[in-house]
Amino acid sequence: MTGNFEFMEALGQIARDKGIGVDTLLDALANALVAAYKRLPTAAEEAVVTIDPDSGEIRVYGQELDEDGNVVREWDDTPEDFGRIAAQTAKQVILQRIREAERDLKYEEYAGREGDIVTGIIQQSDNRYTLLDLGKVEALMPQAEQVPFERYDHGSRVKAYIVEVRKTTKGPQIVVSRTHPGLIKRLFELEVPEISSGVVEIKACAREPGHRTKLAVWSNDSNIDPVGACVGARGARVRMVTNELRGEKVDIVPFSDDPAEFVQRALQPARVREVRLDDESGTATVIVHDFQLSLAIGREGQNARLAARLTGWRIDIKSETQVAEEEQGYADQEWAEGEWIENASGEMVWQPAEGGEAVSAAQWSLGEGTAAGETEPGEAALEQPGDGDDPPVGEIDGAGPEAPDAPESESEAAGAREATRSSSPG
Repeated sequence: MTGNFEFMEALGQIARDKGIGVDTLLDALANALVAAYKRLPTAAEEAVVTIDPDSGEIRVYGQELDEDGNVVREWDDTPEDFGRIAAQTAKQVILQRIREAERDLKYEEYAGREGDIVTGIIQQSDNRYTLLDLGKVEALMPQAEQVPFERYDHGSRVKAYIVEVRKTTKGPQIVVSRTHPGLIKRLFELEVPEISSGVVEIKACAREPGHRTKLAVWSNDSNIDPVGACVGARGARVRMVTNELRGEKVDIVPFSDDPAEFVQRALQPARVREVRLDDESGTATVIVHDFQLSLAIGREGQNARLAARLTGWRIDIKSETQVAEEEQGYADQEWAEGEWIENASGEMVWQPAEGGEAVSAAQWSLGEGTAAGETEPGEAALEQPGDGDDPPVGEIDGAGPEAPDAPESESEAAGAREATRSSSPG
């Protein structure tokens, strides 16, 4: 095939418009021409196609290979009507490569933007997913990533958070979310210059989409108030975020390295009196005034739940009255001081700390170990009497009169009463 300067000029123009390299198109065209040549009845078993990048001349060379795959003979085997085949093949290959290159460019454009925020126009919405037009590509927002009760009207603009970018045969598939906590962080970065510059940091974020969000912020500059920077003049900055979230409330609290103080701040707007931390169980017991209890817990426990997610502590909120009742209950209990030991016979007994006789498990279950092993008043003594001692309390002495037997039934009792009346005088 002789040179074709118009063909090469058109090929270069397509490459420039689509952002594809000319060499990439020429390599794809040469591979396609080899496949087209081998479909001819007189084609050699092995062949290679060369395309002159300057003149566009196309040549087919048949090859003979040895057992090791080395070329031992090569000859020009370009068919006479190969120009027509080349033209048809070139059209198909170029269109295919353009589509592939465009898909690759779109994927590369969004592949590195996971965790970024995008603005899209709603194209379609149903019970399964919502499609957003991002310009060159469409983004998919599944039902699980949508805020409950939030309406997505056709043609309206929304901001969404890129969760994942998948590479498919039909191009990149971009999955976005409106429920991800990262959306809150990105929105504040857009509205608060101090956050985008790094002076103010978002340390933690807890969110219940569509209802409420808690944000913990920290300032690297002591002269800048992190909460004030996020709220803005008369709440202008936080209002912009709230409007984009369609009315979702946002609580901004200052971060603290002290866990107790951080838990206290996380429960705002409730005022906390005391925080007790248990590092082993990871529980923070929060004590508030009685009138602050419902505010600290929040509607359906929302405030306490978000504070627990924000701080990472399990939060147990109690009022002053509840704590006082628990402490009084502990004070009213009498605890015997001592320890369980094994006696000479191998039985486990309770040895009071103040000294005295040890108490067995059976005696302990009867209440004899409640006060350092002392027997409580009113309980029968369990000590066995020694030789010559008086009989134990509760045993009947055989010298006294025996008590009459009780009647076995109601009929016997009635008969006894009748006999008494008949034996009485008169």
